[in-house]
Amino acid sequence: MGTGHLTIDLDALVANYKALAGMGSAEAAAVVKADGYGTGVSKTGRALMNAGARRFFVAVAEEGAALRQALGPNADICVFGGHMAGDTDMISDLGLVPMLNSLDQVLRHFEALPGHPFGIQLDTGMNRLGMEFSDWAAVADIALAQKPVLLMSHLACADEPDHPMNAHQLEEFRRMTDGTGVPRSLAATGGILLGPDYHFDMTRPGIGLYGGQPFNEARTVVQLDLPVIQTRSLEPGETVGYGNTWTAERPTTIATVSGGYADGITRHLSHKGALWHGDIPCPIRGRVSMDLIGVDITDLPEEPKALSLLNEHQGVDDIAGQTGTIGYEILTQLGLRYSRRYAGA
Repeated sequence: MGTGHLTIDLDALVANYKALAGMGSAEAAAVVKADGYGTGVSKTGRALMNAGARRFFVAVAEEGAALRQALGPNADICVFGGHMAGDTDMISDLGLVPMLNSLDQVLRHFEALPGHPFGIQLDTGMNRLGMEFSDWAAVADIALAQKPVLLMSHLACADEPDHPMNAHQLEEFRRMTDGTGVPRSLAATGGILLGPDYHFDMTRPGIGLYGGQPFNEARTVVQLDLPVIQTRSLEPGETVGYGNTWTAERPTTIATVSGGYADGITRHLSHKGALWHGDIPCPIRGRVSMDLIGVDITDLPEEPKALSLLNEHQGVDDIAGQTGTIGYEILTQLGLRYSRRYAGA
């Protein structure tokens, strides 16, 4: 097989969900936007539903349509992006629950779909989505009379437990929602780890489900193996890859593996990343190109058929740390050329 092979461990995904859900008494929804953070929402969504998740969050209505097809009628599917112009039929026909973010969305939803379930998203300081205090105060009585199913906000700095923004947003959320009698949600993965003060009625684990930080105890969900296409022996002074950016200083064996930035393997791994053969790291040599990567296998006891980029030794956050980004980006950029296998669940 000439393409990389992506294995998604559904048992690990379910274990991560149950661990995060078990950290408090709140209902645990599941965030499955961006095609289940790149893992494939049809399979992962069904596994999470079988594990007990009944409410799911997606970014936009189009993602909700794909999820509804996978899960059927018995899941609540909430849309972070709210009720956008042109989404009315989709929201109505598929039974999606928009998280209304603005006065315009409130008016659009109430006029187009009176009586259809909705939630409200409030801005407690992130300045991204949601109604600020003044807007919410202006419309709260009208909105609450229509019986929203959820009031929610989102923490900006939950991955930094000691950041003062966490306490500020908690206080602001309480100021905007105390006494409403409506179920509330503030915590995604990082917020869950901040403790029960942040849990309210529902939590929304996302990245932690898929093995990412800040959930340190998460089980590895994704493994990526890249087949070796060719090996070659280099003498000292020979170079590897575009631009001659790496030069051998000793007799070296280079494996050329199938994978590159067209597959979501960032070019920033050039010269600093490694692939693994079992427990042995093998350094990347030269530039990561569109379809191919050179890897130093000189010290291996045998010539491998494949090398692993993501595994129990090296997760998405390890690669993110090497390349100056975050694990979310590494995970959601996993390419479409990979063959995929779902294990467990």
